[in-house]
Amino acid sequence: MSGGVRARSTSVEATRDLAAALAELARPGDLVLLVGDLGTGKTAFCQGFGRGLGVDEQITSPTFALVQTYTGRLDLNHLDVYRLGQVNEALDLGLNELLDDGGVTLIEWGDTIAGVLPPDFLEVHLTASTDEPDVREIDLLTVGPRWSARVRAVRTALSAWLVDGPAGGPGPGGGAC
Repeated sequence: MSGGVRARSTSVEATRDLAAALAELARPGDLVLLVGDLGTGKTAFCQGFGRGLGVDEQITSPTFALVQTYTGRLDLNHLDVYRLGQVNEALDLGLNELLDDGGVTLIEWGDTIAGVLPPDFLEVHLTASTDEPDVREIDLLTVGPRWSARVRAVRTALSAWLVDGPAGGPGPGGGAC
């Protein structure tokens, strides 16, 4: 892992706003893995990311459909691989084609299939606070060159939500990632 950023969200809407700000940096072919327990905000993150890409449709969890594609500035491919029995089933979803279509792909529970993915993505860990029910710690970790080259831009785009911590080192304006 190359670098990272730690952010904090205090509500579902703040999680969506953070994701919308991040989506402004999205480029064709980007891959984002969403990691976190049930109810930590993975779908809310996708909704905000879609809003940031200009998606007008309502984004819902594709748990049963597995894959949903939405049209915006860039197409948004939204996958939920929670119900997959085996890692290789991800390939049967046409994952390679989705990654090559020029859109952005967000995969909920993406860490479970990381072994069949290209080693170049942004991994977003959402963790619920044990003390404050609406608070989420959001760690963004870059793997490979695509997102690693944008760490500074990510820190700038997410400056309203940044916190000090091990994922991003010192807060705004300091430290290497």
